[in-house]
Amino acid sequence: MKRFAVICSMQLRLFARDFFSFFFTLVFPVLMLLLFGGIYGNSPIYDGADIKMMDISVPAYSVMVTGVTGLMSLPLTLAGYKEKKIYKRFDATPVGKKSIIAAQIFVNLIMTLMGIAILLFAGKILYQIKINGTFLSICVSILLSITSMFSMGFLFTAIGRDLKSTNLLCYLSYFVMLFLSGATMPDMLFPDTMKKVSAILPMTHAVDLMQGAFAGDSLSLHGKELLILGALTVVCTAAGAVLFRKNDWTD
Repeated sequence: MKRFAVICSMQLRLFARDFFSFFFTLVFPVLMLLLFGGIYGNSPIYDGADIKMMDISVPAYSVMVTGVTGLMSLPLTLAGYKEKKIYKRFDATPVGKKSIIAAQIFVNLIMTLMGIAILLFAGKILYQIKINGTFLSICVSILLSITSMFSMGFLFTAIGRDLKSTNLLCYLSYFVMLFLSGATMPDMLFPDTMKKVSAILPMTHAVDLMQGAFAGDSLSLHGKELLILGALTVVCTAAGAVLFRKNDWTD
């Protein structure tokens, strides 16, 4: 455990030095909150509604945080280490590559939870958002959103032959889903064509699940989202593991 703590501390410092990951995980979602809060305020989503604009925006921005770490920070770190043969070098030491990979996953998980916590705190202080969901339903929705995004990033790293190709896959998938899933602006504002495209994106289902959980919906009402995100996690993780083993990525 002491060795693992030292490795995690090292990976945490490396994360903090990566401006992109640090900024878009901890700062950018709060800036989005301030931007759209300044435009829409915390007015009801429609006349007479109990739920307000920021009440649905904060859970959506939380999915944005999971996307940054799961589709950008973690896979690009894995791809960079793979390309530079860093895992092979660690495998020749008592530390081993598994400890490094586990530390990278753990640090990205912690930073994701920290980013979401900062966002919720800002939403509560600045806009008095209402969180009607139970602790369990919110935790399940957050963890499933994280695992689904992390598994997709893991698969992209396995598919990419080098850092450049992994970069392309990650950037393309992240920014397409970011703007078409409802993670940045409510999908109720989308035209019909965009809504059809949005419906096939994994991040859309993560946003719907998070918004429902925060609004107080029972998880049973979101069986479709739970099934899609759960299946995505299992399939992407299994496919990524097979590809990594097949490609012998530590050579």
